Amino acid sequence: MSLHFTSETPDDQFFVDFGNLNKLQLEQLALLNSYVFAFLATPDQASQFISQLEEFAATNSLPSNGLKNITKSLLNFFKVSLKRNLSANHVKDDLIQLGLSEDKAVHISQQWKSQMAAISRVAAGQTLMVNQLVDMEWRFGVTAADSDMKKVGNSYLQLKLVVDKGEKTEDIFMELTLPQFYLFLHEMERAKSSLEYLS
Repeated sequence: MSLHFTSETPDDQFFVDFGNLNKLQLEQLALLNSYVFAFLATPDQASQFISQLEEFAATNSLPSNGLKNITKSLLNFFKVSLKRNLSANHVKDDLIQLGLSEDKAVHISQQWKSQMAAISRVAAGQTLMVNQLVDMEWRFGVTAADSDMKKVGNSYLQLKLVVDKGEKTEDIFMELTLPQFYLFLHEMERAKSSLEYLS
């Protein structure tokens, strides 16, 4: 078997996932792919993508774990195809070899052709990593004395972020109140759950 998107034979789960795509009607497949392509074009919208997938699974009476596996395989396939700059014909050929029916492979390859430019722009933007977080230190404290009595007893969190600026690293210091810290923690937990869902 000669695939364009990889020189190695994909694992069995990959074939199972693409075989399961055949169980979807063409309209369902088109909708699922529109969600996948929208996520690839706007990867910062992970929470919206996850809620769309959950709604899709509920509406179409699909098991969420099966849909999760299919989505991972689709994302992996499209990301690698993008890196290799595959044409719509190569995508179609690979999809057929992975077990997708020809009519569905043609439909997906047409979607690929129309979405490739937008996805390529996003991928190019992601290759330029600027201000990447390298290290972080933190210290938690309580204000014991202050000229303003209202501030005594307030909790705070001091952060030291080490950021890679390209040629050198820079230390950034900040202090958060307890409510600000809880808001920050909530956002980090949302980001973590989005990453866990997609990995």
